[in-house]
Amino acid sequence: MSSRTRQFTLILSVPLLAFVLVGGLLGKTITRSNTYQQLRIFEDVISLVTNNYVDEVEIDRVMTGALRGLVDSLDADSSYLTVAQVTKMESGYPTPEAGVGLSLTRRYYLQTIAARDGSAAEQSGLEPGDYIRTIDGKSTRNMSVFEGSKLLKGEKGSVVSLTVIRGDVADPKNIELMRRLPLHPAVSTELAEPGTGYIRISAFGPKITQLIKAETTSLLNKHITNLILDVRRTAEGPLSSGLTTAQLFVSEGILGSLEIRGTEPKSVVANPNISLTALPIAVLIDAGTAGAAELFAAALSGNNRAELIGTQTAGRVGLQELVKLPDGSGLWLTHGRYLNPSNQPIHEVGLEPDIHVNVPSHEFGTTQSDTDPILERAFEYLNLKKVS
Repeated sequence: MSSRTRQFTLILSVPLLAFVLVGGLLGKTITRSNTYQQLRIFEDVISLVTNNYVDEVEIDRVMTGALRGLVDSLDADSSYLTVAQVTKMESGYPTPEAGVGLSLTRRYYLQTIAARDGSAAEQSGLEPGDYIRTIDGKSTRNMSVFEGSKLLKGEKGSVVSLTVIRGDVADPKNIELMRRLPLHPAVSTELAEPGTGYIRISAFGPKITQLIKAETTSLLNKHITNLILDVRRTAEGPLSSGLTTAQLFVSEGILGSLEIRGTEPKSVVANPNISLTALPIAVLIDAGTAGAAELFAAALSGNNRAELIGTQTAGRVGLQELVKLPDGSGLWLTHGRYLNPSNQPIHEVGLEPDIHVNVPSHEFGTTQSDTDPILERAFEYLNLKKVS
């Protein structure tokens, strides 16, 4: 065996191990012979590339790219972490709290899920679906959600530069956002129309259930006859808080279930002693509805407590964990996911609205219309419920 061949064999060991780990952790039902066949093909590709590509191949770069591609193909949240990234994650050094209020996913490049109400990202005009082509000059083409989210964090008052593309527009926009400390979970209420209460939930968190309970009770004391719950562009907060908050509006049934690899799904059941009201409810959703907000919406919809009005949600309800590799690098893998009340997946699927509303798009930087077609459709639906 030549020294070059030994080098290839040594370098191949880590990606091959990663290949086996990913297959095992995700429960792929493939035979041992099929696994070996795929590994042989992988080794053949590496050999062909290194021996036939026009330029001398940098083996480390090729292997890192192979690992990234392998894990990126799973879902938007899973990623390959370099030795430096794993070391930083495990160092215990606190991540800066200041950020721009932007939640990310990945589709070829990094893409926005939602910009938090009142954040620098929201005030700049960023919307769900915008592509982030660069962060501080670094291309996001091969950047994971994990890495991109870290780059958006920094010291309070510092500035991060983004290059943004909306839709298929060829002309990118460059914007600068100042990092701020995170806002507390926000809930705002109003009497949107006579008899109709409106609650805007901009983020979920540890105290969100108490806040929503207080605001809902206040509206009920004003003798409302129906309720609108707005979770559009809501993507922040621990996933479990979505189901905890749903208890306020669902008196019986399964709210959702957590499915972990190799175990039976664990269901969260409604508690009739916690539910506040049986009034008709409309839940407003869009492409920026993700995570805890999706679980909240699914719990109400799946138990016939609300109509979902708007557009399809993001499909981001997975749980990630770090799996270390022998060389110190690692895999940031989705190892669990939440299911809706019917035990159907939401992660990478999203929620379809019961009533779909077409929302006109507009160019980045232009003034958005004052009309709100999703909210207007919710009023129509609830007014029809009153008549019936």
